[in-house]
This record gives sequence, structure tokens and C-alpha cells, in this order.
Amino acid sequence: MIYNPSLTEAQLQNKFNKLRKLTYNRFFWWRMYDNPNKPLPIKTPLLTRIKNGDYDYSHFGYQAMWCEHEMNKLYLSIGSEDMGRFVEESSLLRTRRKRLLEDYNKDEKDKLEQVIKELSNTFKITKDQVISHIEEFGGTLEELYIYLEQKYKLNQFYLSKSKKINIKTKL
Repeated sequence: MIYNPSLTEAQLQNKFNKLRKLTYNRFFWWRMYDNPNKPLPIKTPLLTRIKNGDYDYSHFGYQAMWCEHEMNKLYLSIGSEDMGRFVEESSLLRTRRKRLLEDYNKDEKDKLEQVIKELSNTFKITKDQVISHIEEFGGTLEELYIYLEQKYKLNQFYLSKSKKINIKTKL
């Protein structure tokens, strides 16, 4: 085997069943599926966007794994004796995989930057604090949000209460 994808073909097919199949597009010919849920507007609360799947694992990664499975099948059918034929016949799959991985890396990078920025703004903490929480936390993004909400919203609630008490005592 040339590639070792982390998901089986059955698991990938299950993921693809949740996506929307694309028709051919000459500008994005390498893409086969798209997310059926449109991302919510930026003014929508962060937790709602998390539940909508706006920050879920990029579907481009699944499509790249599918290409790896297809190249493994092609390799097994041709055999290792005729590598020239394999290279020639897998050319389109390799190009598709390369472009999907580029899309995947860009999409994941953008999602990570956006969620760090949103968590930072929502809980009034620095981006470094958000990154350290992400690195230490072992759950889902929704669970991280709830954890941060419990940790930082309670503190803000008590701070705002104490400020109101101080203002009243000065009057």
C-alpha cells in the first residue's frame, strides 16, 4: 500500500452521505462534495455557529482520503512491477489529492484562526489564553465553549456585581 488513510472506505462513505454531491465545475473540478449547511452569519452567536457545524473538520480531508483509497486500489491492480503505468494512471488522482489537501489546509487554518478570535472576543481573554485552553482541553469545540463560559462568564458576572456594589456605596 502506498497510502494509509485514517478512515476506511465505509467510514468515508458514511461521511459523504452527510455532504452534498457537487456537479462538475471546471474551476473546481477536484472537489466532489460540499457542506450542505451554509455557514451562519458572523453576527450569529458563536455557540449557534459551533452547533451548525461551521467549525467542524473540513470535508476536503475526507475527499483526499478517498483519493488515497482509490490510488491504493489502482496500485494493487497494477502491481509494483509497472510503476510507470501506475504513475501515468494515477496522475489525475494525485493532482486531485494535492489540490484537496491544499483546500483542506487553508480551510482548517482559517477555521482555527476564526474560532480563536471568536473565543477571545466572546470571553474577553487573550488569544494566547484561548490557545493554551485549546491545547489542554480534550473534548469537542462545543464542550470547550461551555467550559470557557463557566470559567469566564461567572467571573465577569461577579466582577460586574462587585462594580455595581462599589458604585452604590460611593453614592
